[in-house]
Amino acid sequence: MASVALVLAIALVAAVFMSFTVGANSNSAPVAPAVGANAVSVLRAALLVGLVAGLGAILQGGSISETVGKDLVTGVTITPLAAAAALLTAATLITIGNTYGYPIPSAFTVTGAMVGAGIALGGGFAVHEYVVILGFWFAIPIVEGVLAYGLARGLRSESIAETTGIPLLGGAVGYALANIQLTVIPTANGAQGSVARYLATTYGLLPTTVGGSYTVGMVAVSVVSGLVALAGTYALLRRDETAGINQFLVVLGLIVVFTSGGTQVGLATGPLESVFETDLELPSLYLLALGGGGILLGAWIRGPRLVQAVSNEYASLGPRRSIAALIPAFLIAQLAIVLGIPISFNKVMIASIVGSGLATSSADSGGVSARKIGITLGSWVGSMMGAGVISYVLYLALRALPIS
Repeated sequence: MASVALVLAIALVAAVFMSFTVGANSNSAPVAPAVGANAVSVLRAALLVGLVAGLGAILQGGSISETVGKDLVTGVTITPLAAAAALLTAATLITIGNTYGYPIPSAFTVTGAMVGAGIALGGGFAVHEYVVILGFWFAIPIVEGVLAYGLARGLRSESIAETTGIPLLGGAVGYALANIQLTVIPTANGAQGSVARYLATTYGLLPTTVGGSYTVGMVAVSVVSGLVALAGTYALLRRDETAGINQFLVVLGLIVVFTSGGTQVGLATGPLESVFETDLELPSLYLLALGGGGILLGAWIRGPRLVQAVSNEYASLGPRRSIAALIPAFLIAQLAIVLGIPISFNKVMIASIVGSGLATSSADSGGVSARKIGITLGSWVGSMMGAGVISYVLYLALRALPIS
């Protein structure tokens, strides 16, 4: 009995370690464009990242946490020992990347570690799940790069006034925000719900469906949310165009930070999903709160270095290209939450920054570091493969110890 309690304690400590590492590594990236545009300082950005990402972890982290904990291997239930092996492996590799200033993709590392530990436990490969996840990962840089490039070119075009283009983008973000999934708004089938769905259902607003379970009432709520965001953004720019753009950039960055918390906490809490359900008999919200607390501390303590690295080394972006980088990152990450697909926010942000940076003309001072990007791509592949092997070996080693 004592040995079981010890293994559980190790697994919980490993989860906190991993969430701390994720907070330092992955959730800092969304504010990097704002820092690069001098819209917010590095230290203030790290403080806000901790608070907002921690909140996002609690309110949006459920779907990806479940995928990581239950869907990456077949035929077995992840034990506390296997969870500890996977989490210790992933967190250590990511911490090493942080130390040397090269962001290691959390999703790749955790996925590899979970598969390695699960196979060592006696499970099988969840091939269908891997095809879906890998397809989504490969699509991210293409889709995001195209979107970010197009938005950057549009915002830099003289034919589109600042007081028209940016408020329209603000309205689109407002529409999307009404439809993001939140753990505090469950649906009838137990999935996460949205503000638009909750308001439309609660007050019986225009229940006619327009596709699947989406109703006219949900469209109406979303449109109102979009119009409020559009009007607010327009008012900021009318009062002071330069200050208004920077204020919009900071708000947009924090929205993406909130989203990043929802996508990244599952990488720390997912391995313990089964442990909390069976061994501890606690609701998953407690697990998400544990991960959110670790993310907050990680962002506060280690985040500034990564913010500086991403904002300065990958691309020097102005406010308009920063906005163009953040919006695709927000949309792709929210889609990942809907589908329950673990993603690396480093990869998401880098793809957007590169796409937006490519819209820079040769006369501009910005640019993209090809060497840095090449090293990062190598780290993505190596981290997933290496994490799988190390986690497999570590689980077998831990199982041979008396504590198991």
